[in-house]
Amino acid sequence: MPSIELPSPDASILARRNEIIRDLQSLVGVHCVIADEDGRRAFETDALTAYKRLPLVVVLPSTTDEVSKVLKYAKVNGIKVVARGAGTSLSGGALPSEDAIVVGVSKMNKVLEIDYENRFARVESGITNLAISDAVGRGGFFYAPDPSSQIACTLAGNIAMNSGGAHCLKYGVTTNNVLGVKIVLMDGEIVEIGGPFLEPEGYDLLALIVGSEGQFGIVTEATVRILRAAEGARPMMIGFESSAKAGMCVARIIGSGIIPVAIEFMDRPAIAVCEDFAKAGYPLDVEALLIIEVEGSEEEISDRLAYIASIAEELSPQAIVVSASAAQSARIWKGRKAAFGAVGRLSDYYCMDGTIPLTHLPHVLEKISEICARHGLRVANIFHAGDGNLHPLVMYDANKPGETDKAEAAGAEILKLCVSVGGCLTGEHGVGIEKRDLMRVQFSETDLAVQMRIKSVFDPDWLLNNGKVFPLDAVAAALARREAELQRATGAAAAA
Repeated sequence: MPSIELPSPDASILARRNEIIRDLQSLVGVHCVIADEDGRRAFETDALTAYKRLPLVVVLPSTTDEVSKVLKYAKVNGIKVVARGAGTSLSGGALPSEDAIVVGVSKMNKVLEIDYENRFARVESGITNLAISDAVGRGGFFYAPDPSSQIACTLAGNIAMNSGGAHCLKYGVTTNNVLGVKIVLMDGEIVEIGGPFLEPEGYDLLALIVGSEGQFGIVTEATVRILRAAEGARPMMIGFESSAKAGMCVARIIGSGIIPVAIEFMDRPAIAVCEDFAKAGYPLDVEALLIIEVEGSEEEISDRLAYIASIAEELSPQAIVVSASAAQSARIWKGRKAAFGAVGRLSDYYCMDGTIPLTHLPHVLEKISEICARHGLRVANIFHAGDGNLHPLVMYDANKPGETDKAEAAGAEILKLCVSVGGCLTGEHGVGIEKRDLMRVQFSETDLAVQMRIKSVFDPDWLLNNGKVFPLDAVAAALARREAELQRATGAAAAA
């Protein structure tokens, strides 16, 4: 069984379930509330499927005002709330609890405004990542962040986890492409932060919101940066006899001053699985494969690909293949984008999300293989090599007793390894419950205390996405200190 501890539900809230359902139905309408067990079952987990909890009730509001009503009601009644986009989180970030209201934003998916001249779009947060680029594409623009799940994942989830994708090497992750948000706080207050301008005045509160994992409020609208699409783009594939050589090639490309649009890595197990699924033409006789894409005019593309090939030649590659058509380029990216699903056809897997300095890539890849072998598990490495964001897929059999525990133990070792070489626990998937108990590996008690104090400013009662991000004992201690401070303040006021 999975070993991560989850908070126990509040029995008093469970006892009031029917009353809470009726109240919510009166607030937002019966059509927005899912109360039956079969309906709630669709929201019991996210893409980290080892953990499941049936939520108290699910609300699917259609407007910011409806979200405000639900949060204000939950605040007054002391009910936990879990925000949810499409449930594609790979860290348990959208995992509900039995005593929590799930507030899903999937109905809030409209494009509200597109301004090509000032390069922004204003959208509701339930819109899918890919739908933003589709909406602005007719004007020759695109939205840069592109997670592999972009066909399904929502902007709300991208903002919560500060998601990236293959093209984040050149264009940055979500925080670099969101200009403003409309957010509903736990007491129902609607706040607008930032907007359609590059440099807002005052404190950078937007940087706090992006990546806050639904702990500060529920984002219902966002203003995002849109970029003019390049004249053209083309990928190339470079195969090597070892992961170490592929890692060295990545470091040398970045060190040369060239910043491709994307540099993606797959090892032999991943190559085989993805080729079987996508028929992309990946070389099957190599140990490691880099997919490198550059963009610009045809002349610029040819020049940059040739220069990258010359860098690779110094490391004796086994294969260099430059895409010769749009169809071939599409197949190459289809295989990479479908990698997680392709591996899932063969095995259960546990996906890591550590980030490391590029100079440590060969060493870390070797150690990842050693860690998984020691636990008797296979691993397929697929990741964003350009910025050192690793996604090793630790393969296991969830139906075999003890296998899930072994996968989690191997995953924890991999993340500790990432931190030990100067990296961090997460690049784009977030902490959720998956990395919650590893936060002390990266942060001191003082670091955690400061972060939790910020959380308490936005959500004093810790009702939003409870049980995530911070170790449970640290949260309990923080809440105990807060209660003691309130009692001292009350006593001092009474004495005065």
